Amino acid sequence: MKKYLIELFQKTSEQLVYLNEVDFILSIPAQKSHGDYSTNVAMLLSKKLKRNPKEIAEEIISNFDYDKSIIEKIEIAGPGFINFFFKKNYLPSIVKYILNEKDDYGKSKKYSGKKALVEFISANPTGPLTVGHGRNAVIGDTVANLLEWIGYKIEREYYFNNAGRQMRVLGDSVRLRYLELLGEGIEFPEDYYQGEYIKEIAQKLRDEFGDSLKNENPDGIFKQRAEKEIFEDIIKTMQSIKIKMNNFFNEHSLYEEGKIKSLLDKLAELNLSYEKDNAVWLKLTALGNDQDKVIVKSSGEPTYRLPDIAYHITKFERGYDLMVDLFGSDHNATYPDVLAGLRALGYDTNKVKVLIHQFVTILQKGEVVKMSTRKANYITLDELINEVGPDVVRYFFIMRSMTSHLNFDLELAKKHSDENPVFYLQYAHARISSILRMTKDENLIPSLENLDLLTTDVEQDLLKKLFEFPEVVLISAENYEPHKIANYLEELAATFHKFYTECRIIGSEKNLAEARISLAIATQIVLRNGLSILGVSAPNKM
Repeated sequence: MKKYLIELFQKTSEQLVYLNEVDFILSIPAQKSHGDYSTNVAMLLSKKLKRNPKEIAEEIISNFDYDKSIIEKIEIAGPGFINFFFKKNYLPSIVKYILNEKDDYGKSKKYSGKKALVEFISANPTGPLTVGHGRNAVIGDTVANLLEWIGYKIEREYYFNNAGRQMRVLGDSVRLRYLELLGEGIEFPEDYYQGEYIKEIAQKLRDEFGDSLKNENPDGIFKQRAEKEIFEDIIKTMQSIKIKMNNFFNEHSLYEEGKIKSLLDKLAELNLSYEKDNAVWLKLTALGNDQDKVIVKSSGEPTYRLPDIAYHITKFERGYDLMVDLFGSDHNATYPDVLAGLRALGYDTNKVKVLIHQFVTILQKGEVVKMSTRKANYITLDELINEVGPDVVRYFFIMRSMTSHLNFDLELAKKHSDENPVFYLQYAHARISSILRMTKDENLIPSLENLDLLTTDVEQDLLKKLFEFPEVVLISAENYEPHKIANYLEELAATFHKFYTECRIIGSEKNLAEARISLAIATQIVLRNGLSILGVSAPNKM
């Protein structure tokens, strides 16, 4: 529907060139009496053309060369809105199209030939993934899915650092727990890693090597074994929620390959850095930022800005058209420094899209579950998956805008009722499968011959909702708003449940029943496609 109107405006703009001078919207009116779509284009043009908006609207309509078998009428309303009313017998054409497209319905080739990198999770291998990492993981993977649906060739990348203080502390944490198992009296620092997983790694080392490691350096086998086992667990956790990375990029490789030294030399050569107080500073004030920032501390250790700039240079060198970074809100004030450094070096930062997500609060019986990473009393992502299942985890992390704080209600997540939005959507899909089994027993088959019988208001509403899906996918992808897919699916399921209640299939006249079966199948395809974008399963039985 909307696609047809866009093409109509594009064709009309050849005669009325002023239509190319404004960005107008085609929206679905809140009131059905205002038509199927409406636009404010005449009002936007009024000031520019210094003409009455109704007069402009009349001129636009008079230049439309539209198919009267598709559009019933076009009206001018209010101060100059143009309202479009589609013919009832046009809407069912979407059913035939969806049944032909199947799994491809909703996909676009708009960005075909372009390559994108989505970097997400990027937790150092110092412990299991937590619920905070979980939201990052699900949003990142779903954004990647959406970009694939609009034509991008996607790579998913996990950036990590297995060097530095965090990893030294990890190795020493395991060493101390190992010595503790040998019966030695130790003092375990409060800022070391406290989790049970540290003790489990230490126990495995004791079982394998006995007491032969008691004089080993913490940066040796203790750190190496901890990193290996933690990473294996991280990958298993990702797999349990259907996430598979294309690349794992180790920050340490930037030092080993000389990219950090090369970057420091380049910044100095371009007069973008200077030394003060035995530290190296990035001239951010010269780049429009409020203050200069340290990139190498007086101890010789770099701050995050230096390797992050070097890492992003490798992304540019790999030839991506789009680079998406997903961070928690604790990065809100820091990533602009990296972008400023890249711009100063001549890189087009318009190709970098930084997404910031807010944090997660776990609610149990209405009470906040308190968590502390340092004390290791956080909830791991594995524990959450085991508690409510991977589908619920994925859906709950994605169903609200990433810019909103998320309350993850465990009681709601475990409910198998319409209150749980995941159950509600999956039940709609399963219900259609049940309908198809019953209609088969009644010797009813889907038919495309009598789709023009789908004329009731609720059937028309369902048809219109099916038309919306490709546009919702495109807008969700281009604006990096995966929650809009969830919102759409909930609206679609509600519209279908109303259709099921008001429009009988079994018991209706055969031609009408078989047209309604086709409508149900088209709805099921769209539900399944939308759920696949979110990484949620679409069961046939529940």
